[in-house]
Amino acid sequence: MTLLNDLRWRNLVHQTTDDENLDTWLEEKPRVVYAGFDPTADSLHVGSLLPLLLLRRFQKAGHKPIALVGGATGMIGDPSGKSAERNLLSPEVLEANVAGIREQMQQFLDFDCGSQSAELVNNLDWIRRFSYIEFLRDVGKNFPVNVMLAKDSVKGRLGREDAGISYTEFSYMLLQAYDFVHLNREFGCELQVGGSDQWGNITAGIDLGRRMHSVQLRGMTSPLLLKPDGTKWGKTESGAVWLAADRTSPYQFYQYWINAADDGIGNCLRVLTELSHDEISALDASRESEPGKKESQRRLAEELTKLVHGADGLTAALRATDIFFGAEIVDLSDAELGAIFADVPSCEMPRADLAAGIPLLDLMSATPLAKSKGEARRTIQQGGAYVNNRRVEDAAAQVTEADLASETVMVLRSGKKKYALVRFV
Repeated sequence: MTLLNDLRWRNLVHQTTDDENLDTWLEEKPRVVYAGFDPTADSLHVGSLLPLLLLRRFQKAGHKPIALVGGATGMIGDPSGKSAERNLLSPEVLEANVAGIREQMQQFLDFDCGSQSAELVNNLDWIRRFSYIEFLRDVGKNFPVNVMLAKDSVKGRLGREDAGISYTEFSYMLLQAYDFVHLNREFGCELQVGGSDQWGNITAGIDLGRRMHSVQLRGMTSPLLLKPDGTKWGKTESGAVWLAADRTSPYQFYQYWINAADDGIGNCLRVLTELSHDEISALDASRESEPGKKESQRRLAEELTKLVHGADGLTAALRATDIFFGAEIVDLSDAELGAIFADVPSCEMPRADLAAGIPLLDLMSATPLAKSKGEARRTIQQGGAYVNNRRVEDAAAQVTEADLASETVMVLRSGKKKYALVRFV
């Protein structure tokens, strides 16, 4: 199966500029392909996975990927899909964001594999060399305003009485279009890929390349990663699901996919994993025959957690999952426990009290696990009290520093799943 056929099977092709010939063109020889990433934060999120993995698929098929981080365009903001003007980022914030994203890219793309080695570029490196007059003279004169006005990203904003569009964001299309021209000249890049909301920007670059240098460039978009209800995958009530472990822990990342509903999970298996067609089809059948088994969610969570956080991250996520369901808690950090028990009630107590020992009855009654020492005593005597998931059956038991599960935290449990954290500060 050719690369393009595989991408079509995986629902990764929405539009192309050359439907009839693109497959043959890709098979003729290795090509250079690029996708752009917006540095609005110091980490990519789940929504960035699709174009990032698309570059990875092209590289595995023998092509050379370029990941462009928009240090220049990030200062302006892409109006595509936005109903209001973005806040502009300072150069210092953008520099930190670009550095964070640069490090993450290396988890997905191979930057040392010969002629197909990935390139990571920042468009600020060439955009900042222009003066305003030079950009208008060399680039702007090749860009008809009527073409810009016809783009959906611009038309949608111009038609809103409450928002409109500034000249700054209006100019975004010129900058991104020039990126394609620059990458073609410097790297021989001939194909740009991105989400379906980038179609206007991609075709603008193709048109600019033709006008400036008489080159034929190509574009391909993928459907946006949306749930059946139209909301974005990777969005929760608390915000985005990030690829950085310090923003979304491996456990939280794993649990996001494990808890996903069946609707749309088949598409995620196709577009976000490298599982074979046969295995994905088998998982599709499994969801029909055994919907409660959640085998699709488990495989998706395993594959993505391993890809994003590595084998160690997956091991940590699986261990954390076991802990939440009763495995003994040892050798964890405060941060790891905080991620596992993010929604669990907690309280603070003086660490000095641990030196002499604190009666477990007192500790439990200081948390929502027991309303009184009497209730705490009954819970212990009935075998329902746990410290760090180790059962305690002595109502006279005391806890000390030796019972800390991490640097400062002790985990108490009543029954099967009723938890509380005590932080000793």
